[in-house]
Amino acid sequence: MIPDRMPKSERSLSAAQFPHDLLGRLEQPVTADSLQIRDVSVPVCYAEFWTSKQRQAKSIHEISYRACFKPQLPSFFIRRLTTEGGIVYDPFSGRGTTVLEAGLIGRQVAANDINPLSRILVFPRFFPPNEADLNKRLASIRDIPDVKSEIDLSMFYHAQTLRELLSLKEYLLERSVSGHEDQLDRWIRMVATNRLTGHSKGFFSVYTLPPNQALSAERQIRINERLDQQPPYRNVKEIITRKTKSLLRSLTGTDIENLRRAGAAALFMDSEADDTPELLSNHVDLTVTSPPFLDVVQYAQDNWLRCWFNHLDQGLITKKIKCLKRIPQWRHKMESVFGELYRITKPGGWLAFEVGEIRKNTVRLEETIVPVGIATGFECKGVLINSQTFTKTANIWGVNNNKCGTNSNRIVLFRKIV
Repeated sequence: MIPDRMPKSERSLSAAQFPHDLLGRLEQPVTADSLQIRDVSVPVCYAEFWTSKQRQAKSIHEISYRACFKPQLPSFFIRRLTTEGGIVYDPFSGRGTTVLEAGLIGRQVAANDINPLSRILVFPRFFPPNEADLNKRLASIRDIPDVKSEIDLSMFYHAQTLRELLSLKEYLLERSVSGHEDQLDRWIRMVATNRLTGHSKGFFSVYTLPPNQALSAERQIRINERLDQQPPYRNVKEIITRKTKSLLRSLTGTDIENLRRAGAAALFMDSEADDTPELLSNHVDLTVTSPPFLDVVQYAQDNWLRCWFNHLDQGLITKKIKCLKRIPQWRHKMESVFGELYRITKPGGWLAFEVGEIRKNTVRLEETIVPVGIATGFECKGVLINSQTFTKTANIWGVNNNKCGTNSNRIVLFRKIV
């Protein structure tokens, strides 16, 4: 039986022993280390494998979501470990970084996330709209003068902004229920969902936390009092138009063609990651994913306003998204997930599993996931740890080095050998 905890690492392996497909083209120097698991030495490589600059990726990625990784991370593996037309999968899709990047690069995609908000935020971005068509559709959506909210949102929105937002909410509901919702409607829903709250004039709300974490009404009231602020009027349709332009600004004609082709053939699921019968066995070339890190992020709680806007039952989502607080619980769930990932991966296919160290550097999840993957049948090729200079935003959240924090980008690489 493989032990749960690995002994202290030993400096016994060189970077040259890591898969050449990954490190052979690197210009950055690589520092090598190793983790010893009984008679298996797992190489650990440190380098700047991808840039820490978010804005160097394609603009279509710029949708906020808690605990998402940068597009450069999946791109690093997709470009090196797959070929055109290969199938790339993410079982914890979140905002869709992996599958969107794969689509841009010309790969086929499959995505899964138990949170239904994921599909709302991901699927429409495979079908970028024509700006004139979008503006025509927005102009056709009538404002409802007497529309009322079932909950008090006056601490977030100006009265007129809220009327416009509620009118849009009712329009989208009617289109969905009637079966007339199309790609333009889905795009509008996606952008509006992303613009509900934030900390600039590009959002519908008064100044609040960054858009990937919605405060409670009570906490927003306290912020308003502390900053002596009142929700200003924001034009909902104008903000949707501006954000659309921003999302599309760096896309080329080839990018749009690749996205639409991938989206037309894509598989989107909202199942548990260990129960995806829609995916064929021996089907996926590469999985790039990052699972929930124990109870670090409260996905349903953070997205309560997004659930409200999309008529989603937050309570039901909270029950579905399990927050596993202890390592044994988390490991048990990952064992089940890895069994499913092994089933769907092609012989010779790859799995890049991004984990973090958490709880002030006392828990390093790669030390749990390496033995889980090996016991499932995968061969562990090693661990990549991305060295980076942390941004101003990262420092705000208390992440200021390459040792601590959930975004320290520690990727365990596996291969299915049969």
